[in-house]
Amino acid sequence: MLTRRMLRIKAFKVLYASVEDRSMTLKGVEASFVASCEAVRDLYLFMLSIITALTDAEAKRLEAGRRKFNPTEEDLSPNDKFATNALAALLGNDPDFTKIIQRKKLSWEQYDVFIREVSESIRSRKYFADYMASPERSLQGDAALFKKIFEQEFEDSASLAAILEELSILWVDDLGFALSACIKSLSAIAKTGRWNLPPLYHSDELIQAGKEADSDADFSRRLLEGAFAGRERYFQMVFDSAKGWEKDRLFNTDLVLIALGLAEAELFPDIPVKVTINEYVDISKYYSTPKSSSFVNGLLDSLIAKLTEEGRIVKSQIGLK
Repeated sequence: MLTRRMLRIKAFKVLYASVEDRSMTLKGVEASFVASCEAVRDLYLFMLSIITALTDAEAKRLEAGRRKFNPTEEDLSPNDKFATNALAALLGNDPDFTKIIQRKKLSWEQYDVFIREVSESIRSRKYFADYMASPERSLQGDAALFKKIFEQEFEDSASLAAILEELSILWVDDLGFALSACIKSLSAIAKTGRWNLPPLYHSDELIQAGKEADSDADFSRRLLEGAFAGRERYFQMVFDSAKGWEKDRLFNTDLVLIALGLAEAELFPDIPVKVTINEYVDISKYYSTPKSSSFVNGLLDSLIAKLTEEGRIVKSQIGLK
């Protein structure tokens, strides 16, 4: 599930927190990292469970129409294709899915206003009208509909952002990734007819598929340990190299990103230097200042070159560039 890019971002956030709060120990940093990773999968589960919430809301809407004092012909004989979709039934009858949702206490019940808001938006869409007009009723068609819903209804929703912030501070910034994971699961369900909980780490997905992959869990642990243990040394290298900059003018975000980059370069001989530098430069574009990307790029490039000359960084053949 979690890619190396996501793991680097998670590592950056917890290491930054440890710089802001010097009382944090390595054990605390590692615990925060694991909790942050698990939270992404919880968010994935929460968002996937909206399928049943939206389906139930539609069924209730149709039933309310039937109970009108003067129901129309359409009220009495509505198109119930969405209200009886096979995807919601599959998830609702899956013991593994329902148990984990209940155990983690993930529920949309108190957010009925948001569910109605999304339902109304969906019913106004052309993709929904096309779905309802088609006589086909299939799991594949239902999965395709919900893929469109996940692609178009959630990422820019201020109402959803407020709900997620209220539920967990660890869900901040992770909605886009969780939605992508939901869409990936919907594609798998359409092919196999069943739901499976995705492994926490992408490397485990590859291994399950019979492919070779280095452990992402091991990568994360070693990266955090190395960056945490060597952060003061890495910070001092930045201070010594950033001529013309006062220490209090250097942003902690940049220092942490550079520390992670240097730790990764030292600890993982098979990861090319260019990959490492590009990863942390890209992260800086989202989590630091407008000028940080050039600063992080320049410092990482020169400091990695210096550590290579000193023999502290030794790359394998595939990790030379």
